Amino acid sequence: MSNSASPPAEPEVYPVNYNDHEPPHFHARYGEQEVIIGIVSGMVTGQMSKRALHMLFEWLEMRREDLMEDWRLARERKSLKQIAPLD
Repeated sequence: MSNSASPPAEPEVYPVNYNDHEPPHFHARYGEQEVIIGIVSGMVTGQMSKRALHMLFEWLEMRREDLMEDWRLARERKSLKQIAPLD
């Protein structure tokens, strides 16, 4: 019997950070797996299960404009807008 915890039902997303580096991207975690995904390019750095990545890319397609707006606001040190989470 394994003592390891099961991964959550869906990845946790950390959309935009005031001190993040270019290019525009967001961070996500799924259990012990972590990735960075480019908002414009969709480029993935890190590894994550195909199922979790699929959910993240669906969310990215729905929220790309919101993510880019928050990225711009963060660069200007303005208040970020709330972005709907993964459903």
